[in-house]
Amino acid sequence: MTSIDWMSEVEKRKESLIKDTQELLHIRSLLDEEKTSAEAPLGKGVKEALDFMLNLGEKDGFISKNVGNLAGHLELGAGKELLGILCHVDVVPEGDGWSSDPFGAEIREGKIFARGALDDKGPTMAAYYAMKIVKELGLPLKKRVRMIIGTDEESNWRCVEHYFKHEEMPTLGFAPDADFPIINAEKGIADFDMVQKVSNQEAAESTAKVVSFISGKRYNMVPDFATATILVKSKPDEIVKQFSNFMNDYELEHGHKIVNGELIFEVKGVSAHGMEPKNGKNAGIFLAEFLSKQDLDEKAAHYFHFVSRYFFNDSRGKNLGIAYSDNISGDLTINLGKLSYSDESGGSLGMTCRYPVTNKMESTKAKLDDLLRDEGFTIENFSDSKPHHVEENEFLIQTLKKVYEEQTGEKAELIAIGGGTYARSLKAGVAFGPLFPGRPDIAHQKDEYMYIEDLLKATAIYAQAIFELAMNE
Repeated sequence: MTSIDWMSEVEKRKESLIKDTQELLHIRSLLDEEKTSAEAPLGKGVKEALDFMLNLGEKDGFISKNVGNLAGHLELGAGKELLGILCHVDVVPEGDGWSSDPFGAEIREGKIFARGALDDKGPTMAAYYAMKIVKELGLPLKKRVRMIIGTDEESNWRCVEHYFKHEEMPTLGFAPDADFPIINAEKGIADFDMVQKVSNQEAAESTAKVVSFISGKRYNMVPDFATATILVKSKPDEIVKQFSNFMNDYELEHGHKIVNGELIFEVKGVSAHGMEPKNGKNAGIFLAEFLSKQDLDEKAAHYFHFVSRYFFNDSRGKNLGIAYSDNISGDLTINLGKLSYSDESGGSLGMTCRYPVTNKMESTKAKLDDLLRDEGFTIENFSDSKPHHVEENEFLIQTLKKVYEEQTGEKAELIAIGGGTYARSLKAGVAFGPLFPGRPDIAHQKDEYMYIEDLLKATAIYAQAIFELAMNE
């Protein structure tokens, strides 16, 4: 077989690749559940982005299909087996502080700046052009190649759920929505609430009463803000002084005010993705730890002592008795993403547990149930996405390793992550790029960008990968 210079094929299409990427990035494809219709069940923006990709594919001669306006696909070739490339065109909200229009797709300093440039519209277009190159070169394929386009990856995955109810599961595939070289292991993700069982007995006298306490909005984020409203019966200056000293010891921004006789504490932490809580500072846990040291009414004392005993300085589940680690994917982690307490209804703790691929969540949950029964808490709203792991000796991994090493000249190490990508929807799927080693991960941040050089390089890698995966039966 004549060897193909994949990079040279990409260079020939560079201008149209960049132009199409910019056009896709111009679309503000945010989930909008306020304005939905049968044609746009997740809002107008995401549907517009899905239509853009399907129309582009039709124009270039791919077989296109819209699947319930929630997902779609573009297909190439013939054969019994199916190679899947799982992408998504929805993005997270743009947020503030951008130095250019978040949907302007402005090019400067060799980078394309836009929400979705890295996650996942740039990589989607790289994979699309990779398919286009394989198609235009008329290469012999023994499998069909199908790009599956989702519209709800950043929220609830309703797109892939709906898609695989109606369409076939690819034999193997990859998601261009994470890091290079190859992510072959994704931890399990269990999200749930621990809810305090409240008794109605009369409260004993105490120095302080917690009226309310709240921190965090999402299971998978380390909360960067916490606030508590407290009624102090005597010496409020004393508790304010203790609060200030405590937060200064941990180098946390904090403040207080008195409103209508109630003392309000505020703490600023450091946000991070919940898959590695050590990368952040959980404002809620620090404020709860401080409150646990005060003379509180019984119900509040029960809640804050529980947080202190089981979560302060422990994101590995050691104090809960569920610590676990394996050589494939590392430690089990616990992130308290949502903390709330009110004098009327008691408290709850919402968390994500990212657990290693060899860990059995059934036994972990049984241990938690036993512990919580004695502690006066129950588990509610439990959901579990099982771990995903593809063995190194599989054809998929070996082929992608070969392609990556040939295209970059660097060793293709295997990576395990605590996050979840569309790859876990496939029985044999991995996350494959687009972020090259050493590049900062600025997805979901202001001024998100992708290097044009990386966009081109990823396209060449994906083109060779598609060809090599699809030319063998």
